[in-house]
Amino acid sequence: MIKKPVFPLLAAILFLGSCAMLQSVVKSTFPYTATMVIPASAKVDEPQTALSIGNSYDQDFTKDGNNAGKISEVRIVSAKLESKDPSDYNIGNISSLRVYMGKSDGSDEVMVAIRKDIVPTSGNSITLDLDNSHFLDELVRQPSVRIRMVYRLRKAAATDVSLKVSLGIGSYPAN
Repeated sequence: MIKKPVFPLLAAILFLGSCAMLQSVVKSTFPYTATMVIPASAKVDEPQTALSIGNSYDQDFTKDGNNAGKISEVRIVSAKLESKDPSDYNIGNISSLRVYMGKSDGSDEVMVAIRKDIVPTSGNSITLDLDNSHFLDELVRQPSVRIRMVYRLRKAAATDVSLKVSLGIGSYPAN
């Protein structure tokens, strides 16, 4: 008779008592994404830069865009680059790239992903190599972050190209 309400009550207590765990799971579930534009005028075999503000879906659920107060040891756990427009753009037209993450004003920027060896036949999506040498705790507490991509073209595009960078993060509950 009393057994039925015990389980929901216990679950509610665990849920409310584990806000840090919940924030860690949420932050680790939704990646930061940014749209990078490579203009048709970009020069081949010279370093070029694309900038964008990175957004994460979980920012929509917070009052000030910051729900990362109870997480720590934030690192990049995955990084991907894919063609957005045109969707069949060959990322192999880029020979190498580096992705940086920083505050919206460009300060405290750190490299989070790199790819030095993009093959000419890569297709429209590639996985980037991670740079996990930095904790990103302070960056994910910002209402927005700036993503900067430094790239070198192998072949110029006939039109402007939009690429989507997805940066998955992992974190632990703060003590």
